[in-house]
Amino acid sequence: QVQLMESGGGLVQPGGSLRLSCAASGSIININPMGWYRQAPGKQRELVATITSSGRTNYADSVKGRFTISRDTAKVTVHLQMNSLKPEDTAVYYCNANKYGVIYWGQGTQVTVSS
Repeated sequence: QVQLMESGGGLVQPGGSLRLSCAASGSIININPMGWYRQAPGKQRELVATITSSGRTNYADSVKGRFTISRDTAKVTVHLQMNSLKPEDTAVYYCNANKYGVIYWGQGTQVTVSS
């Protein structure tokens, strides 16, 4: 069993920045990869970014150059640095983890980009 808890969401003006964090607990060995997904109102959940234990990253085209995903040394915490935020980035952001093919999700954290 793996539990994921997101933090760092909130309200920010366009052009601003936020840093999301996701901490894994429980059976935390062999979690790979981890990532972030988001779901905007009325839309399907979509990939934002993923990162493997070796540091390989994958980003949605819409966030490339603006968002950066990273993992800590223990490889059980993942971060998402979000810069140059746009209103279309408004969504609930969900942490995701893969362990031996089993997918785990956090409860989500709200990110709102608005003036």
